[in-house]
Amino acid sequence: MNDYFDEIKKRISEQVKFEKIEIIDNSDKHKKHKFFSPEKLHLHFKIKSKYLKSLSKINAQKIIMKIFKEDFKTKIHALEISIE
Repeated sequence: MNDYFDEIKKRISEQVKFEKIEIIDNSDKHKKHKFFSPEKLHLHFKIKSKYLKSLSKINAQKIIMKIFKEDFKTKIHALEISIE
């Protein structure tokens, strides 16, 4: 899991300047949901970025979502993004 989180940080840093990022795995909170799959994660990214903060909330989130577009097919079920 830590390898994947390191990959996430690397991929974001290649596209976006940020000061800090925290990745929280909330998958355990969703085990009883109808479409829960243990192969897919429920993640929350807390990103401190002056660059992303300077954009509209929608555009900032679109940038992050685009980076992980392919991961939604195999690794990520849900993604919450908080930008500070």
